[in-house]
Amino acid sequence: MSDDKSAPERFTTPAMLAVEADIAATRHQLATTVDELTARLAPRAQADAAIATARRLASDATSPEADPADRAHARKVLAGVGVGVAFVTAIVVLRLARR
Repeated sequence: MSDDKSAPERFTTPAMLAVEADIAATRHQLATTVDELTARLAPRAQADAAIATARRLASDATSPEADPADRAHARKVLAGVGVGVAFVTAIVVLRLARR
């Protein structure tokens, strides 16, 4: 008995080609998303963003040209940071005094 049936070629039907194209597009989109997340979550990028935010807040708090709402917000944020630093410093001093 001879077997005249040959194996079908892969991805030859339009439906198979569409699925293959969809998978390729999804892989590309996933790779792009992972690259963006990696760039955003990099420690250096986070540090740079924090520095830029701190500089902007300091500038807004001290600049007479800044919008009054931005100036008020910056001063509140900086006051909160100051209170936090004072609290942590007080805790450290108290712990050192107990030793």
